[in-house]
Amino acid sequence: MDTVADAFEAWPREGFLPEALRRRAPFDGPLEIGHGQTNSQPRTVEAMLRLLDVRREQRVLDVGSGSGWTTALLAHLTGPGGEVTGVELEPDLVAFGSANLARTGQVWASIRAADPGVLGWPAGAPYDRILVSAEPRHLPQELVDQLADEAVMVIPVGGTMLRVTNPGAVVTRHGGYRFVPLR
Repeated sequence: MDTVADAFEAWPREGFLPEALRRRAPFDGPLEIGHGQTNSQPRTVEAMLRLLDVRREQRVLDVGSGSGWTTALLAHLTGPGGEVTGVELEPDLVAFGSANLARTGQVWASIRAADPGVLGWPAGAPYDRILVSAEPRHLPQELVDQLADEAVMVIPVGGTMLRVTNPGAVVTRHGGYRFVPLR
């Protein structure tokens, strides 16, 4: 059973794009959704979710949730016994992503407004999995500190996709990628 493929089938990208962009949903590239943010390339999202290896009933943090697509995919992977918290800095995207996510009926997932100057959602830590869809220059210790024991974070850092495992913040590298900057 391919759980990632199942998530993509259950929650197609089209339902998480502004109406004017929905016809471009099959395009395997990033699409701008406003405020300098993008809906990530599907192939990249798939690769990140496979690296993240989300399991049923896990607690997951989605940093840079944007349109809500990755939050919905993560919620599908955790199932109703899990909990997914998306955080987004742009208020208009918090509203857009939350509305998109609400249509999925996955009440165990939510999107919150990120606190300026605070990475992630420390109040809800620790997390079993953290997905970051924006790129810092260096691996942020603030996010590493939000990982539970035996947890995984997937994050693009300085142009390279990293998989960080705890304990010990063990880092493996998984190819070159470009993302909007993590602010």
